[in-house]
Amino acid sequence: MQQQQVRQSIVDAAHLLADSGMLFRGEHANLSARLDDTHIIMTRGGSVANLRMEDLAVLDLNGRLTQGEAMDPTMQEVIQMHTRVYLARDSVGAVIHTHAPHMTVFAVAHQPIPLVYEPLLRFGVTESVPVVPWAPRGSDQSVNAIVDVVHGHPGLPAVMMANHGALVFHQDPISTARLLATLDEAAELIIQAKALGGAQELPSQAIDAVRERMATFGSRQ
Repeated sequence: MQQQQVRQSIVDAAHLLADSGMLFRGEHANLSARLDDTHIIMTRGGSVANLRMEDLAVLDLNGRLTQGEAMDPTMQEVIQMHTRVYLARDSVGAVIHTHAPHMTVFAVAHQPIPLVYEPLLRFGVTESVPVVPWAPRGSDQSVNAIVDVVHGHPGLPAVMMANHGALVFHQDPISTARLLATLDEAAELIIQAKALGGAQELPSQAIDAVRERMATFGSRQ
């Protein structure tokens, strides 16, 4: 994609997050997208509810600024959380970190999100979304734990950070934002289902069955 297209897709994804209630009350989040084999485009910091294309910067995969205004100081904490996911998995085209409200409930409870909601299968989710142990945001300990999940669970496009929030990674900014919204919806439904005795597992054949349906009727989420 051309750089302007990538920038616009990040802006559109940020607005989708805001419109769907995926931002915490401070409206902060960080989003990035792969520009080419060695560079990403990333939000520079602050609220993303009204993100503009000029609020983005180009970084190399070592986290060095190569184009645009300097990143906000607090963003230095999270750059490696993005770049190392791109380095660990070639298929990732976008990364979003935010405190989506219901996913964050699971993060603060140190509870994985079980695979009980069929729409997640259409994003390629094939197992529970885990919580990595708490460590300071963006620290080597935290990022290493995230990368361990990325390497060890190739079917997982998301992880939660204990007592903090969520990191989601998918094909492009819009699909990543939609996956985040679907995961948060799953988390909300699981919480609500407890009033009726708890969420029930999907049948063991569900993953293959949904893949077959997607192959027949198209793979749109």
